Amino acid sequence: MKKYKYIIIGGGMTGAAAVMGIRENDPDGSIAVFSKEEFPPYARPPLSKGLWAGKEEKGIFRKLDELDVDLILDTTVEKISPDEKLVVTKKGKKYSYQKLLLATGGDPRHMPGAPADVIYYRTLDDYHKLKKETELKDNFCIIGGGFIGSELAAALTNNNKQVTMLFPEKGLSGTIFPENLSEYMAQYYRDKGVKVFTTHLVDSIVKEGDQFVVKYHSMENNEPGEAYFDAVIAGIGIIPNTALAEDSGITVDNGIVVDEYLQTNHPDIFAAGDVANFVHIPLGQRMRLEHASNAHLMGLLAGKNMSGEKLPYDNFPYFYSDLFDMGYEAIGDTNIRLDIFEDWIEPFKKGTIFYLNEGRIRGLIFWNLWDKVEQGKEVISSGKVFHKADLPGMFQ
Repeated sequence: MKKYKYIIIGGGMTGAAAVMGIRENDPDGSIAVFSKEEFPPYARPPLSKGLWAGKEEKGIFRKLDELDVDLILDTTVEKISPDEKLVVTKKGKKYSYQKLLLATGGDPRHMPGAPADVIYYRTLDDYHKLKKETELKDNFCIIGGGFIGSELAAALTNNNKQVTMLFPEKGLSGTIFPENLSEYMAQYYRDKGVKVFTTHLVDSIVKEGDQFVVKYHSMENNEPGEAYFDAVIAGIGIIPNTALAEDSGITVDNGIVVDEYLQTNHPDIFAAGDVANFVHIPLGQRMRLEHASNAHLMGLLAGKNMSGEKLPYDNFPYFYSDLFDMGYEAIGDTNIRLDIFEDWIEPFKKGTIFYLNEGRIRGLIFWNLWDKVEQGKEVISSGKVFHKADLPGMFQ
């Protein structure tokens, strides 16, 4: 049995950042990172952004070569024993730890009954599969109108592919955008050449020869339809990977529950990234975020705390997206159930979207408006109550 001072389960952005955080305090402590993937840790956003615009793949990998870490790749951890401080792999190998980080992320939601070769886009391997498909085929179906779906639709269209989108919302990113912007973006995508079917549900996907037959219906009038595609990509969210934690007696509730120091109910076991249910200190509420900024910042702090510090996770993660010629940066809680106020410099082209609760700003989207994130963090953190008359021009 091999012994490590630190074990990290999950070889993504969070795990890589945790290694960096550990090494800031402990240059010599032994570290092992276990990953189900065959690749060393890499940045995930380029998979639906930069790689399709010509960015070199080698540039996405995290630079851990000089940090003296054992990367144990293509390996699944099947069990944790907190009392014995052991992890056991699927092949039965045991490893001991002093401090453990669960950075297990999430697994993509699957379409029930769909063929095995539907691409549930999340990993570098998925990028390789889809890239190979684009070299041979032209007609693609994307199920889902959120981050992955909208970014891939733009990327594939920019690479001269025919793209059809199917999703239940009334417009693009309908779970975060106000309805009018969401519907505007659906039409914007149509104008760019994407076939966009809003308020549509997929009923089934089957294979006929080399093609996929997708059957669907309108949620508005129940009208059925079907279409043939060369490939199908589904971006319909992820399920936090909490099985290891649950089986080990670690508290789980929409992710692995951690305190402000990213510790679980077992003080030597930490959790961070997409899988962690944490206290967003500036907002004063619990949440789970599936964004690259959060993955990196939380992993970095987890590594620091595992190696001797005790710092609260008070960072203010943000997310961003590129949608053809449009782009935005967002911070805080962008839940459409909040009170939304739009301050457009130019309608749907440039402006700020405010998400408020009882007059307090809880989230912001800066739409084609740049270098406003730090100012936005200060405004949200202030906790001030604003009247809507106070909001126009705040970020112009």
